[in-house]
Amino acid sequence: MSMPSYWKHVNNVLQSAELIIEVLDARMIEETRNIELEEKTQKLGKKLLFVINKSDLANKSELEKTKKTLHPCVFISSKDRLGTTILKKKILELSKGRSVVVGIVGYPNVGKSSLINALSGKGAAKTSSVSGYTQGMQKIKVDNKIMVLDTPGVLPKKEKDDLKHGKTGALSYEKIKDPETVALNLIRDKIETIKKHYDVKGKDEDEVLEAIAYKTQKLTKGGEANLNAVSVMVLKDWQTGKIK
Repeated sequence: MSMPSYWKHVNNVLQSAELIIEVLDARMIEETRNIELEEKTQKLGKKLLFVINKSDLANKSELEKTKKTLHPCVFISSKDRLGTTILKKKILELSKGRSVVVGIVGYPNVGKSSLINALSGKGAAKTSSVSGYTQGMQKIKVDNKIMVLDTPGVLPKKEKDDLKHGKTGALSYEKIKDPETVALNLIRDKIETIKKHYDVKGKDEDEVLEAIAYKTQKLTKGGEANLNAVSVMVLKDWQTGKIK
């Protein structure tokens, strides 16, 4: 599906829904905000609720800071089904108890489909950790008062940033042209988390990536670190939520 048709679906959802939920990745909140979508929502006079997903993978003190800057917001972990009751209450609070149509928007791979499944409890939206999996608009009845409209993950039209998209998972690890650069950038941002996950040492991102290659046996025939292979592995582990 081409980018313009993605936007057609998203615009339909923005028009049809009374409340818009923007799903963000708890590990990279600012990077997964789509300001273009937020501005469209405001222009249409719709209410916007931020839902911070994958909160089980993020630092709690960082999440507390977010509460002060993003209003209203709810933290959830759709994988662990945490926070979904609070989210339902928040939706009904914002709709003043009336039946409401809710549009779910956000970057690819932030967990929109998993969120809908956690809310509806029926496995209604197909999920995959490969970005861009949802095609077209789906209507899902959560309960007697909440109807959800799902959209494909959509990036800001002007954004052509493989580095950011690789780190956030908006671009699948399999499709990144230069995985080494993206992996090094990710390690630089999250160095302590990644060192702890792989149980390696290193002063900077280059040393850490090399250490991970030796630890996980991602080596060339000559016994050197295979930096391309290890970079793809690190990005896969990050995008699929293995690295906490």
